[in-house]
Amino acid sequence: MTQHASGPFDVKLTPQQPDSEVAKAANLGRMTIDKQFHGDLNATSKGEMIAAQTQVKGSAGYVAIERVTGTLKGLGGSFALQHSATMTRGVPDLSIIVVPDSGTGELKGITGKMDIIIAPDGKHSYTFDYSIE
Repeated sequence: MTQHASGPFDVKLTPQQPDSEVAKAANLGRMTIDKQFHGDLNATSKGEMIAAQTQVKGSAGYVAIERVTGTLKGLGGSFALQHSATMTRGVPDLSIIVVPDSGTGELKGITGKMDIIIAPDGKHSYTFDYSIE
């Protein structure tokens, strides 16, 4: 049965220097992700993001993987989230899914999809539809 979780979160993105000649030549941005989830998901997350911007204002793309560790409605463990996103002239298309078979502890068997909401004032929140086998 699909369950629903929601709440706010804080995020810190830290730019990283390219670590190879290939990375420098590609002119891609790389950042570390450090999040603190609140609400139904009481957890921290650590991850990495790679992003590409274009010469057209409002157009870009990113991919990221983050490991979320904590409790989800009281169940303890961890799982990985995979992000794939584009912005086409300001119109976002975002997909964040649980990496299959990445759940540990009481979150073993978790599947689901997360959405991120960014309010006009810049505050972040999430909604998470998930199931645990």
